[in-house]
Amino acid sequence: MLRNGSYSAWFRTPQGKGTGVIVLADARMAGGDTVMAYTGSYVEDGDKFTATIATQRHTQGQPSVFGIDNVDLTLTGKSTVTTASCSGIAKQAPGLTFEAPLSVLMTNVSRTFEDFDSDGWSKDWQWHPFSGQ
Repeated sequence: MLRNGSYSAWFRTPQGKGTGVIVLADARMAGGDTVMAYTGSYVEDGDKFTATIATQRHTQGQPSVFGIDNVDLTLTGKSTVTTASCSGIAKQAPGLTFEAPLSVLMTNVSRTFEDFDSDGWSKDWQWHPFSGQ
């Protein structure tokens, strides 16, 4: 069961490795790392889930784990109350397997996606999911 909250993500492909933070809330997700932003959705079926995620570069820096920017991922995985693991491929790089374990950082986030604008900032300008406040 994927609980609403913040998760740390470690991810890899044969091209590289990386880390980021993902916020899950009511079957939607948003996250990022130092150079990429992630948005998407997920569907649960017991302890299994499928997810679709789009990535977009927001800052110049290291190459993505796919060697290209702006990819559309399709993932399948399993979850527990505190962890999840998933794997899949990007439509733009079908020969590279993507794997990612997730660990809960914080749960019971009281905000929903409707509380944020399209850039991930709180509509009341007092809270950002990655600011820790």
